[in-house]
Amino acid sequence: MEDRVLTRAGHSCEFCGSKELVALYEVPFSPASEADTHVAACQVCRDQLDGTASLSPDHWRCLNDAIWSPVAPVQVVAWRMLHKLKSESWAQDLLDIAYLEDTVKAWGEAGLVDLDREPTLDCNGVALSAGDNVHLVKDLNVKGAGFTAKRGTPVRNISLSDNPLHIEGRVNGTRIVIIAAYTKKS
Repeated sequence: MEDRVLTRAGHSCEFCGSKELVALYEVPFSPASEADTHVAACQVCRDQLDGTASLSPDHWRCLNDAIWSPVAPVQVVAWRMLHKLKSESWAQDLLDIAYLEDTVKAWGEAGLVDLDREPTLDCNGVALSAGDNVHLVKDLNVKGAGFTAKRGTPVRNISLSDNPLHIEGRVNGTRIVIIAAYTKKS
């Protein structure tokens, strides 16, 4: 299996392209333990992926290429790292344009699940998930953007934030944080 993955990767890190200390990294929450659930990663990437080293956003700018890899486990790890880095504008922009097949996205989301986390609920108490579509149930004055998001405005493909009371989405082309209780799942 190791030879197959390293050959696929050209004996380079599938994220940053480094050829130093490249080894297998098993993608957490993988559906099975096989070559299609491993990536070739350098020591720097592996240390940041498993949390033994602090996250360096500049190192992960390489995800600009990795998210478009035809290899599913590379896409999954890149997508998860972009979620960890979404406070960086470049990472959020990349997440907004990234496309994953449904099965690959479900695999990626499996690694983002935090079982101790409170659910994010809309105005009717319906649990919201990343990727859901909602609409606003009241007019919202968007601070700093100079417009009011009107009641009934659709917000498609929402993102959940670290705070279960808030969601993120695009309104009038601007990414904003919205109080989840002011939305209704479509």
